[in-house]
Amino acid sequence: MIFTQDGNALVAKRQGETLRIEPWGKDALRVRSTMYPEFTGRDWALTEQVEKGQAKVVISQREDGPFAEISNGAIKATVNFAGVMTIYKNDKMVVREYYRSYGGTESKESRCLKYINRDYKPHVGGDYRFTLKLESNDEEKFFGMGQYQHPYTNLKGCVLDLEQRNSQITVPFAVSSLGYGFLWNNPAVGRCSFGNNYTEWVAEATKEMDYWITVAESPKALLENYTAVTGRAPQMPEDLMGLWQCKLRYRTQKEVLEVAHKCKENGVPIDCIVIDFFHWTVQGDYKFDETYWPDPKAMIDELHEMGIKVVVSVWPSVDKRSEHFYEMLERGLLIKTERGGLQTYDYQGDCTELDATNPETREYIWEICKKNYYDLGIDMFWLDNSEPDYVKYDFDYYRYYLGTALSCSNIYPQYYSRVFYDHMVKESDKPVVNLLRSAWAGSQKYGNVVWSGDVPSTFEAFADQIAAGLNMGLAGIPWWTTDIGGFMTDDVKDPDFRELLIRWYEFAVFSPVLRMHGDRGPYDIPPLDNRDFGGGYLHTGQDNELWSYGEENFKIMKDQLSLRHSLIPYIKSLYEEASANGSPLLRTLFYEFPEDKKAWEVYDEYMFGSKYLVAPILHLHEFEREVYLPEGTWKEIRSGKVYMGSQVIKADAPIEAIPVFERQ
Repeated sequence: MIFTQDGNALVAKRQGETLRIEPWGKDALRVRSTMYPEFTGRDWALTEQVEKGQAKVVISQREDGPFAEISNGAIKATVNFAGVMTIYKNDKMVVREYYRSYGGTESKESRCLKYINRDYKPHVGGDYRFTLKLESNDEEKFFGMGQYQHPYTNLKGCVLDLEQRNSQITVPFAVSSLGYGFLWNNPAVGRCSFGNNYTEWVAEATKEMDYWITVAESPKALLENYTAVTGRAPQMPEDLMGLWQCKLRYRTQKEVLEVAHKCKENGVPIDCIVIDFFHWTVQGDYKFDETYWPDPKAMIDELHEMGIKVVVSVWPSVDKRSEHFYEMLERGLLIKTERGGLQTYDYQGDCTELDATNPETREYIWEICKKNYYDLGIDMFWLDNSEPDYVKYDFDYYRYYLGTALSCSNIYPQYYSRVFYDHMVKESDKPVVNLLRSAWAGSQKYGNVVWSGDVPSTFEAFADQIAAGLNMGLAGIPWWTTDIGGFMTDDVKDPDFRELLIRWYEFAVFSPVLRMHGDRGPYDIPPLDNRDFGGGYLHTGQDNELWSYGEENFKIMKDQLSLRHSLIPYIKSLYEEASANGSPLLRTLFYEFPEDKKAWEVYDEYMFGSKYLVAPILHLHEFEREVYLPEGTWKEIRSGKVYMGSQVIKADAPIEAIPVFERQ
């Protein structure tokens, strides 16, 4: 290994590989490696200008060969003669690369396995399949990484595909119980395995390894360090902290106005109403269908007079029948396929999706959406299918302006959100808020409310969303929401579904965004006409307003909505904290109680900010549950009963309320 110091960085070269380690923010290092002569120069998620720290670099000669170390505050990295790196927090080892070959590690075991720590396997044409292996620690727990549809909050033992899919969101920042945070700063499709034998990070196609690591004394401090270098959410407007009204699809201008007026008549204040998909002619036209929306500006003006903001859905799919398709094709503004035809998406049309990584595409789409939506008074955009959704998730089949899909597909939703964010911040001094179905590291800074996708209407799926929301927050995404009741419902009259809906709603009251949405069956509503695409032909789903589920449930949801409104000053303070230091609104117990060992092991309850402990009801016909209360004094908000902490209690959970405890 040949070591040199380059300014503030340690550089190590061996057998064609260049390793570069440099300070990057408080108690943090950025680590890059490449087999090319130069690094790409892309910073990916590391977008913020920060004080990078003053590194101390020491290069020495030991008995077994050259040795080097670099430190920045509480973090230190050492590299031995074989290029094996070890990371320390306050001189205590927290991460070591996994190496099982001849020489190069303090362990003499399994040398003949010939595993190396950083492995480049070349693809024909230039990129590499890259693998990083790290030693495992049996006592370590991992959290964050975005949103995966499984019940595991602690990710130790999990294998995570680094791929954007409907309801799966890759945000590759992990928080370790050992007191470090690790960002895989690479948007390539790949895999992460937090195995018991070793941890492994894989990029299927890349030119370099790039990760960022920080150490701190608490998870809160780790999030503060992380969001300092990747960005923080802007301030959420207070007039969006109540109820967002939505259903699968309002088909007409008349339906939207009728629902808005009925909300007012029934005493249901709503902050916004969503006009979802196929309000357009065909995908890619990006305009209201005049047959069903004869005067959208008048509709928007009327809603604004009622104090209701208007959200409109925009998809990245462009139908071959769209008036914009062939111009976009000729100008290279669409995602390309590596072989075969043009189709990348096939729902209600033969579609190719726009290439949001192309800056020319972003300008082109904004100009259309500005004219047909924003200039009419539309307040926000629902950026659906933003993974993007594909006919099939064969990432080796697609190519972007930025590169092959294998090399960069995970950053697509972030660029898609910037079609709107980058222009909306210039058009107005109002905070930008858009709803998005996917995200990547750093997406929090672009005004994205991320929701958990098209999940089933089951208690099992509901429990998965608790894990998803907690880990999204620990991955730096504080603005997160779900479809109340799940997205896919077979029968809205099923009493079991209605019980699920109520329990989900009660949870959503204590979540960042309270949003009614769902595809409600059965599909027995007749079409408006017999057109062969879009418009009134596509089914609409059953009603999904608060009064749609019977008087008893309506009363419960209205009471819960009143509770939500009473919490708005507190919720506003949580959004302000997210903007200030990156703290999520939904928090694991250990986020607030890092010294409490049991808080690192309880995942079916959570903190809503620092003040409220929330224990959702995750099973059908469950009317009491065990709740762990950390140290302190806690008051149950419904009964007023006071409990001492550091114990497990049995809490009542009548259908009208889930257990919520206020920290005294």
